[in-house]
Parts: sequence; C-alpha cells; structure tokens
Amino acid sequence: MAVLQARGVGRRFESSWVVRALDLDLVAGERIALLGPSGCGKTTFLNLLGGLDRPDEGVILLDGESLHQASPARLADLRRSRLGTVFQFFHLIPTLTAEENIELPLRMLAWPEARIRERCAELIQAVGLAHRAAAWPSELSGGEMQRVAVARALAARPAVLLADEPTGNLDRASGQAVLSLLAELTEQQGSALVMVTHSEAAAGICHRVLRMEDGRFLDGTL
Repeated sequence: MAVLQARGVGRRFESSWVVRALDLDLVAGERIALLGPSGCGKTTFLNLLGGLDRPDEGVILLDGESLHQASPARLADLRRSRLGTVFQFFHLIPTLTAEENIELPLRMLAWPEARIRERCAELIQAVGLAHRAAAWPSELSGGEMQRVAVARALAARPAVLLADEPTGNLDRASGQAVLSLLAELTEQQGSALVMVTHSEAAAGICHRVLRMEDGRFLDGTL
C-alpha cells in the first residue's frame, strides 16, 4: 500500500499553473527522484507533498489521511511525526549544538528523555559525527552540517523523507557522502524518500526517476 499518494494535483500562482495533473504512489522504503531543470515545478510539488502548501486541485494522502483537509495543527503534528525534510541550505539552529539540533524534533514530540538520548546517540554515530556532537553549526563544514540535518530529519523515524537539492550546496565528495547516508539510513528504517535534484548522479541512489518539465511528468503519470 502507498504511504504517500497524489492524485490529479495542481497548483497555480495567479493565473499560471506551476504544476498540473500530477499523480504519484510512493510505497514504504521506496526512493524517488524528481529530476528536471530549474522552474519546472519540482520544489512546488515537494512542498505540496510535505503539507507546506495546499493544492488548487487534486488530493494528497499520507497514510490515507488527506493533507489538504487537515487543520494547521494536524499538519504541524504530521510534519513533526510522519514527515522529515532535508533542505539545500541545512537550516540548522545556530544556537544549538549538533547533538541538540538532532534532539529538537524529539523534544517537540515530548519523547521521554532516555529515548531522546538513546536515539540521538544512535543517529550521531550513524552519520559519523559522534566526535562533533558538542560543536556549533558555525564550527561544522557544509558536509557535516548536512549530515546533522539528515540525522535530524530522520530522528522521529518518519514514514516519508523529503529532500530538496540535498547536495546542491556541497562539494562532490561531501555530496556523495550525504547521498550514501540518505540511501543507507532510509533503507535501514524503512522510510520512503522523495528527492528533488538537478543531478543525474544524485538520482542514481533512487529506485525511480520522475522527469519533470513545465509542471508535468515527461514520462506520463506514474
């Protein structure tokens, strides 16, 4: 059964459709790349899938629950517990250490302290940054910041991880390390992944590639 579904999804700004008639079925553990040029609607579609924006037509279902019909409070709860997001520019909180950034979503979900500490230790070890746990974001390299961001996004074991150009601000070696982590960690915990990218190499970690142009999938509705 699909963990995330889109049916006939469209979004317009003023009189122009940015995305139109998009269908998607994403099953648990599946990795999908949205590949296409700038301005083709990839990030708009990702924002719709993540409940950050609402479609003007169509429906999006997360575990069978309609995102566009959910209240703001329910959407916030789903984004904390069932959806994880990795951004191009990291968006770590500068006044929190690497460890505290990873812990933050779990504290927002009111996990018990012992579980928070255990999960954070597990993740910071998995991303190879146990020795940098007490570092501030300003003391980390771009690759290290993105590894912290990946750990934070996966902390609550979300059903779906959304990644918007996760290697776009990294050098090649750091980018490859982040891609390997995304593939490995989503595989381990069974999270599905939808990744927006311009890179054929980045798309290579995914099971499927959906190519977009002018707000639609080139290869038809998948």
